[in-house]
Amino acid sequence: MFVLTETNSIANHFMAELRDVTIQNDSMRFRKNMERLGEILAYEISKLLPYQPATVQTPLAIATTHLLSQQPVLVTILRASLPFHQGFLNVFDKAENAFIGAYRGKHRADETFDIQMDYLACPDLSDKTIIMIDPMLATGKSLLKSYEALLAHGKPARTIIVSAIAAPEGVKFLQENLPNTELFLGTIDEKLNSKYYIVPGLGDAGDLAYGEKL
Repeated sequence: MFVLTETNSIANHFMAELRDVTIQNDSMRFRKNMERLGEILAYEISKLLPYQPATVQTPLAIATTHLLSQQPVLVTILRASLPFHQGFLNVFDKAENAFIGAYRGKHRADETFDIQMDYLACPDLSDKTIIMIDPMLATGKSLLKSYEALLAHGKPARTIIVSAIAAPEGVKFLQENLPNTELFLGTIDEKLNSKYYIVPGLGDAGDLAYGEKL
């Protein structure tokens, strides 16, 4: 498991602005900071992907290098993930993309809920590396349900889950239910509250990026 904020970097500034209630009313800045975090985490992931030798013809000579053997497939949970996804797409600019509409259903009296899913657009995933992108890892249930739905499009060789902010409960849930999955996180927060929201968290990432929903 990789946690970005375990080492101090400029990412701390982006994370602080994402959380800051005095800055959150600027939705364009919120989206941009989420995109920046995506770019940084994509770069960290890129270090662990397979590469192959290659040559490039310059105006003066041939340069040797190493290039990605295969682009990953970027899987995004709508709608909150779109700015985060864009950061990954800026880095893996030749990647295929999948989109999933997964969200919390109406909370019951005891605050529990079911995960609703009503949209999935996906390429063939057989033997590919997939990067599942969701800015908030709370319970982990939507990511598990999304992964199970993706298997109808082929079994990936490698699964990486990325979140900007995670709760320890969600991390534990995924480690127990998707044990072969790699986690790349911006930071791990204190806990989930009684409504299953991350504390201190940042609020509703989708609403902050695109406006409140009905």
